[in-house]
Amino acid sequence: MGLRSYIDKIKPNFQKGAKYGMFHSTFDAFETFLFVPNRVTTKGSHIRDSIDMKRTMTVVIVALLPALFFGMWNVGYQHALSIGESWPFWQTFFFGFLRVLPLLVVSYGVGLSVEFAFAQARGHEVNEGFLVSGLLIPLILPVDVPLWMVAIATAFAVIVGKEVFGGTGMNIFNPALLARAFLFFAYPSHMSGDKVWIDGLAKGQQVVDGFSGATPLANAAAYQLDKIPSAYDMFMGFIPGSIGETSKLAILIGAILLIITGIGSWKIIISVFGGGLVAGLLFNTLAINPYMSIPPWQHFLMGGFAFGAVFMATDPVSASQTERGKWIYGFLVGFMAILVRVLNPAYPEGMMLSILLMNAFAPLIDYYVIQGNIRRRLKRTNRVAKS
Repeated sequence: MGLRSYIDKIKPNFQKGAKYGMFHSTFDAFETFLFVPNRVTTKGSHIRDSIDMKRTMTVVIVALLPALFFGMWNVGYQHALSIGESWPFWQTFFFGFLRVLPLLVVSYGVGLSVEFAFAQARGHEVNEGFLVSGLLIPLILPVDVPLWMVAIATAFAVIVGKEVFGGTGMNIFNPALLARAFLFFAYPSHMSGDKVWIDGLAKGQQVVDGFSGATPLANAAAYQLDKIPSAYDMFMGFIPGSIGETSKLAILIGAILLIITGIGSWKIIISVFGGGLVAGLLFNTLAINPYMSIPPWQHFLMGGFAFGAVFMATDPVSASQTERGKWIYGFLVGFMAILVRVLNPAYPEGMMLSILLMNAFAPLIDYYVIQGNIRRRLKRTNRVAKS
């Protein structure tokens, strides 16, 4: 193959100590992106498996594609709806594609630039972790967010959320959620309100009477339960919202792929919904305000609850690692998400804050789970010794 031969020809120039040795990390990143590495283990005991970081990231990206493609179509659909027009499928999709593409380019461009810079400075290999984070960041943002904000938030997420902890596999918090949290608190006017969830109108266009860009969560927080869309519209995704969070059907397809391949923890996913169910039923019992009367299943269809449960809470780095810890971690994520939504309407999207909070407690959960296992084994050993 011509490309393989060319890379093999110039590769010696990028080895350490060679003419362009200082760019070894960058060259290695591009080579491993194009081809499977030819390095193998030669000594010692190692686990040999068909799965590696690149394949793991590839599966997650494939699982995200249904949400991405539907999100592109929905951007065009919401825009056409706002101006009172009905567009054919491909016109609707390509309008959204052209609107979402710059967000993807900025996210990947800034994030990978920071990754390459840190790899060069440290002399390390460039990890594939940002391939997923670079896609997640645009999917959890409003379509109307300015590109310069995406750039700043992405740089913040990679530097503060990842690199300061040592890079891929060492981060405490989910980088993509850190980007959203940064924008939410630094530029709240661009992350909330009815206008941010639909594409900005061109010159001379006006929103038709009766159209509202309010999300179901915004209606619920305002106690306007009669304005919440139907369950069908929320499940299919025909509603305003973050680019990749609207269609629960697309998210469900991604969840099935992650579970079948073993990349995503089904225990965390199920326990997140279990925690949300318990919290929802508890608030239904109290029903002090209209928001508390919303049934749990409706919470699952609103906002980023489903997307967070499938793609954010299951992050293998920032989530709990122990099997029992995964159940506890997921349950608390779901419970806290509904708790924040209902008791603090100023933060209607409680999923983001809930996952970030539990990211901080995940190591503690694992610690007590392990200590509990040690105590139980010691008790069994003592009983055997006495007998």
